[in-house]
Formats: sequence, structure tokens, C-alpha cells
Amino acid sequence: MQKNLHICKKKRIFALYFMKISFSTLGCKLNFAESSALGKALIERGHTRAAKGEQADICVINTCSVTDAADHKDRQLIHRIRRENPNAILIVTGCYAQLKPDEIAHIEGVDYVLGQNEKFNLPEFVREIEHSVHVSQATPVFTSAIREIDDFHAAYSKDDRTRCFLKVQDGCNYFCSYCTIPLARGKSRNPSVSSVVAQAAEAIRDGAKELILTGVNIGDFGRSTNEHFIDLIKALDLINGDFRIRISSCEPNLLSDEIIDFVAHSAHFAPHFHIPLQSGSNDMLKIMGRRYTRELFAERVAHIKSVMPHAFIGVDCMVGVRGETDEYWQDYVRFIESLPVSQLHVFTYSERANTRMLEMDLTVVPQRERERRSKELHALSARKTEQFYREHEGYEATVLWESKKNGGLMYGFTENYIKMSCPYDKSKVNTFERIVVRHQD
Repeated sequence: MQKNLHICKKKRIFALYFMKISFSTLGCKLNFAESSALGKALIERGHTRAAKGEQADICVINTCSVTDAADHKDRQLIHRIRRENPNAILIVTGCYAQLKPDEIAHIEGVDYVLGQNEKFNLPEFVREIEHSVHVSQATPVFTSAIREIDDFHAAYSKDDRTRCFLKVQDGCNYFCSYCTIPLARGKSRNPSVSSVVAQAAEAIRDGAKELILTGVNIGDFGRSTNEHFIDLIKALDLINGDFRIRISSCEPNLLSDEIIDFVAHSAHFAPHFHIPLQSGSNDMLKIMGRRYTRELFAERVAHIKSVMPHAFIGVDCMVGVRGETDEYWQDYVRFIESLPVSQLHVFTYSERANTRMLEMDLTVVPQRERERRSKELHALSARKTEQFYREHEGYEATVLWESKKNGGLMYGFTENYIKMSCPYDKSKVNTFERIVVRHQD
């Protein structure tokens, strides 16, 4: 562990024993699962969560750093949390803290910076704080070299009893040319199948009706335990109970026909897939260091639809990547238009330090053109989703109703991820209901 001290402008006295703690989380489902687990650990030690609008004694910000826009949102959130909680101890952790700890340490109001591995020592940091009385003249930074991290820290989100984000894998060994996630999360690692099953069973006993398997590269599950992702989903499907499971983002080269066929005939898995494409041009996929071709991607989509015609398929897409010429872009759009997918999750490329792409001699797409391409794909996504919904009018499905109330309505999703609404009825919260899909504006 490295400890670096940075002089700050603030000076604050810490003398706290019974603490109210708030968590603010940005980014992926994995971050939310980890924040929930850390919150649970602190509550078990006697601390309480600050209520909405209530001043907290300690504010924890779990950050994302997938793009420059994510870094900007992190900084905005840090400033806002400090304004709203001027006397609180502010701890920043997560991917941004791992990648740019010094930058965060110089932000006025930050008291501690914890790297990716150190955040799981948060209860110990809090215990040190509650037993100390000292004047802070510097921002301590605690980080570890990411390549040295091989621990897996289990987590699942219990903030919403309806849905549970279950962490099954962490890290990535792929090192795509544009991506900093391996630098922020470390190498691919996972727990055993049996431990995941035990945690899933616990979440179901606690009332979770939907489990969402999360990780950085979940299809790579098994590197630490000599098991495979198919072993995991088969074991989870044997759990008894009234619940369903969704698979989060899975690389197309790891989403085998065996996995697809098992989901199609499983007891608990939903006909819902999220598959990263990133580009529809084979030339761009090579530049990006991806491990598949668009032909393989199309084969995966076609196989899903052949065994699960009603399946929802979400797709990750990047736009404006270095080297993405107009010709590659048009090829990309035509390819997506040809696919029977349901929704696009669009990311605008931003240059990230320490990535191989910055070392390549590639044409830079102007920022305005990046934004235009993003809007074009968002519009295409809206058309794809509208078409998917139209195709399913009159389709019988099962909705899991959620607790959120909005304008007298409650909402839920079918097994194939169609969002439905009905007049709010508290008795329906966290229950399944068989319905007929009707188009809703």
C-alpha cells in the first residue's frame, strides 16, 4: 500500500463516535453492489445511513472513470456533496480514485482517497476516524498497484428489495486499446460457484425477486477457480424459489451457444441479453483490440432469436473512436440497422491516458462529429426499441412490480425487459403479475 500526503487548504477537527453515513455512487451496477455491501458492513458496526436531506457525518463517494465525462460527473458530485455536508468527512473511492488519486486529493474538501482495493477496508478507516481527534492539514491517499491485486470481494446490492445486483466477477484481462478498466479494476478474478450460489440464496431469502449477475467481464468467470460461466448459471438455476435471473453484459466471444441454449430452457433465467459490440466495422474492431468479428456478433444475435424469439437484446456501442472514418461509420450504422436488436447503449469516445490507442497513428474524429454520431445512434436505438415494443403488443408476459411511485403510477419490467405501468398499488410491490403487453407512450 502506498500512502501519499497532499497539503490542502482546509483545516477541520474530527471528533465523531456515532456516525451517520451517506453513500453516493456513479457508474456501473458493480459499483452499486459494492457500495451496498460497504454500507451493510458499516451498519452492522452500529452506524446508520443518513436520511435523504439529512446532514451526514461521513460521505462516501464511489466513482466511475470509464470516460472523461464520467470523471467530470465525479468532480461535480464531490463539490455538491461537500456543499450539502460542509462538516462531514468526505471519502472518495472507486475507479477514478484508483486512476487519478492525486487529482482527487487536490480537490478542496476531500479528506481521504481510497483506491480500488482499499475501499474494502472502509470499515477499518471509519473505525480509526471515530476513535481519533486530529486536525487535518493534508489529504491521505491510500492506493495499491492494480496489477498486485488478486483479492475478490463479494458484494450484492440490497438497496432495492425487488432487484439484487450480485457481483460474480471483477477485473479484466483484455486490455482493449481504448479502455482503462483493467488499469482501474485489475485482472480478472472470481469467487467459487458454491459461494455465489450461497450468496444468491441469501438474497432470495431476504426478498429479492430478481438477481442481476454483474461484473467487469462476467463471461470470463472461472479464471480463479478453474470453473466456467456455464457452471455458474447451471448451479444458480437449481435454486428453489419464485425469482428470476438476468445476465448483465457478456462479451460475444464468451456468450457461447451452450449458454444461450441453456438460458432458453432454464427455470429462472430471463430472455434478456446485453452484448458489447462497440463497432460494426471489422477494421475498427481490430483497431480497438476486440476479440471477435461482426460476423460472430451477428451469429450470436441470430442464435438468440432462433431459440428465444421474444428475447430483448441490448447492445453497447462506441462512437467517435480514433480511426473511425466516415466509411467505417456508415458501415457500422448499416450493420446495426440489419440486426434484430432492441436497444443501444451509446458511449462517446474520449481519449484516456495510458491506453494503446493514443500511441497509434489514427485520424481523430472532431468532438462535434462525435456528438453527431452519438445522436444518430440514439435515434436509431429509439426506433429499435419502439419496434420491439410494437412487435410485442398482445404478448403475454410476467411483470415484476417495483416500489417507486411516480404520478400515481408504479412500474415494472417483463422478463424480456418491456417496461409496463399501472395505477400504484402497494400490495403489488415486489410481486409477479401475468399481464398482456399493451403499448404505452
